[in-house]
Amino acid sequence: MEAIISYILSWVRGWNVDPRAGLFLGLAYAAAFTYIFVRARRNYMALPELAECAPQPTPPDCMVVIPARNEEAVIGRAVRSLPPDSVIVIDDESEDKTAREAESAGAGVFRVPALPRGAFGKPYACAAGARAVNSKWIMFADADTWYEDGILESLIYAAEMNGLSFISVHLQMECESLAEHILTPFCQALFFAAINPRKCPEGAFDGHCILVRRDAYAFIGGHTSGLTFLVDDLKLALLAQRHRMKLGLARTSSLGHARFQEGWKGLWEGLPRISFKYTHLPSGQGFVVLFSILLSALWLPMVAFTYSGGWPLVAVGLAVLPLLLLLSWYRSPIRVLLAPFAFYFMLPILGHVLYCILAKHRVSWKGREVS
Repeated sequence: MEAIISYILSWVRGWNVDPRAGLFLGLAYAAAFTYIFVRARRNYMALPELAECAPQPTPPDCMVVIPARNEEAVIGRAVRSLPPDSVIVIDDESEDKTAREAESAGAGVFRVPALPRGAFGKPYACAAGARAVNSKWIMFADADTWYEDGILESLIYAAEMNGLSFISVHLQMECESLAEHILTPFCQALFFAAINPRKCPEGAFDGHCILVRRDAYAFIGGHTSGLTFLVDDLKLALLAQRHRMKLGLARTSSLGHARFQEGWKGLWEGLPRISFKYTHLPSGQGFVVLFSILLSALWLPMVAFTYSGGWPLVAVGLAVLPLLLLLSWYRSPIRVLLAPFAFYFMLPILGHVLYCILAKHRVSWKGREVS
């Protein structure tokens, strides 16, 4: 190993880079990288933390709707994490034991009719679930989320205290596979590098966990108004804004958890679908994500370039800088060592995403084409 490192260092020294160019580009790179990821963290922290409320003896007037397609591995956990008799699972033509697992966990299960031509599965299932309940509040939750006691009370308290008709909560992202540990925190940072919740609340509106006041939801047409719109959470937020409904955002590190995507396959299939959101937002936001990925991929070349210019201490600083800036996303000094792998694993995914968007390629999700 020492011989390999020595060979690499001697090869890099042989680049014969002008010292002034090495220093200038190294410092410029450090400034750009710092700006992007400090901005990302600042945007994320701009979301207010959801205040924790204790569970009440009398359940709140709220039902939970969970659309699910082929989610047998996770649906039980989601249902059991919520108050008894509060959950309806909408089985979207699952080809596995999703319905059985949901019923065993204590949920009511509704099976939606065949998907209408041109409609997307999730908004269709959410609309069917909303029609099946008559509670004052409806919480829409994804099957790969799970919660702590008091989540419904906390959401309703936040909505009522702020006069909100709609509130979306960014849950604590949890990772299980190696691919998720590598890529999920980096994807979160990229998202908030591009989207400022204060300036673009509709872009930050996240579909993992949404609480709506049922009368306001019905007034704007709910998910029924967006059956042919791929990014259902964005559509709901845009409808609320159009009708001058008050929209809220929050984050929680303790009351709710979610998986961003499941494993490498989930990331490969899911990120193109998620990226379609940027096609409905100001173009600059999509370019920020693209620029941030390409900037991150220049990390190793810039370290080597600066070192070859005769600035070893600056090169060491460049090598450490991404780890320091991404530590809060990876939440561990050990896991943050995976961040450099994310820089380069994102490149083939980026190519796949751009191909899907620019070539209007059909995107598959849960065994069904969704775009």
